[in-house]
Amino acid sequence: MFSFSFVSLALCAVLASAQTPSEISPVLLEPGNNAGKCLTAASNSDGAAVTIQACTGASSQQWTFSGGSVKLFGNSKCLDVTNGSTKDGTKLQIWTCSTNGNPNQQFWYTGDKRLSWTNHGKCVDLTDGNQSNGNRIQVWSCGNGNANQVWNTGYLASALPSKSENGQTGTNACGTSSSQSSQCQTAWINGVDDFCLWAPPSVGTIGDTEREEVAWCTRSGRGTRVIPDGTLKGVHFVKTPDYVQVTGVGDFTKINVPRGDAGGELDPHGADGNGNPIGGLVFGNSFGNQLQYHEWTSFISDTEFCFRACVGPNAARNCQHIYDEMGCFWNMPANYDAGTFESCQGDDDLPMGVYGTSTWFQGVNPTPPAHPAAKSSNCARIPTVSAKPAQKKRDAFTTFYAPGPTPTA
Repeated sequence: MFSFSFVSLALCAVLASAQTPSEISPVLLEPGNNAGKCLTAASNSDGAAVTIQACTGASSQQWTFSGGSVKLFGNSKCLDVTNGSTKDGTKLQIWTCSTNGNPNQQFWYTGDKRLSWTNHGKCVDLTDGNQSNGNRIQVWSCGNGNANQVWNTGYLASALPSKSENGQTGTNACGTSSSQSSQCQTAWINGVDDFCLWAPPSVGTIGDTEREEVAWCTRSGRGTRVIPDGTLKGVHFVKTPDYVQVTGVGDFTKINVPRGDAGGELDPHGADGNGNPIGGLVFGNSFGNQLQYHEWTSFISDTEFCFRACVGPNAARNCQHIYDEMGCFWNMPANYDAGTFESCQGDDDLPMGVYGTSTWFQGVNPTPPAHPAAKSSNCARIPTVSAKPAQKKRDAFTTFYAPGPTPTA
């Protein structure tokens, strides 16, 4: 019987002061439940409604955080609370940006990814959780754990900036060629034979290079480095209702991890809110065409790896990143057998560190065992994984792709 110390994870995320997102503006604002929808202004005119629509990258979806406001259309229009009403359910609009700090236009981005109306205790809220195109967005009293108030900041895979975070050593606009000296920091995870790993740009331990890792991929043509044939000794891909995950073993000295390095954890947050690597972005086609994964976690050492990318209201819990010393088997229980290359459907694993009503925190004794791996089924095997060109359409859908929704072209 284990006894754990636990506190509310939500409280850990509360910040004492305002901030802007770590991502460089302009950004898309996507509801936490669906990264394929974006906060959108109906037009470039005062009083235009703010709704959600399918993400297209149009100017009506390109938001800039500046001066305590959230702006678009060349910073001429601002997100605005209609008539400054503090009533729950008040709809949002855009209005010409004030030069004297109009309080109706003041918002800040919280540590738990809410867009809070400054000094009002109200948050930008997806009305009724309705993800239909055209649903008007409202303000509502801020509440911990309210998935309707989570807003991720991101980009279209087809229109990536050169850099997405300050201090980034590489680039996200990687082009369509491939090079073993590429500094690309945009990764993909699609299937057993189509995924990327984060690894050093030159030989160095993961602990020393975590802020500057680059993407090494099984597919060429995305501007990344290509994992050399013979590196991967076993790969196991699984798609669950809430995440995709790839685990396996190999000789990762071939991608600059020093022999004997026990490795480390990589995630989009880091200790300072920037990612490890800084500016690292992850995309995939399993839950929508070229969808950005805002929550992901990955470990790599000289001999094994694991990489999970999560969607939906429980994405942060399923892709927890606070157990950086616990390694692959504890964080992502799965098949790590050498000699097998397979793609499966599966159930969600139990949340990392959660045991009944208690949450275990790293460093607290005793250390609990890893959860058992969730059930998987419909597994399809291939002989091996070797480098091949990325497909131009339906990028993830191969003969060996785990069964699931077919990506759109």
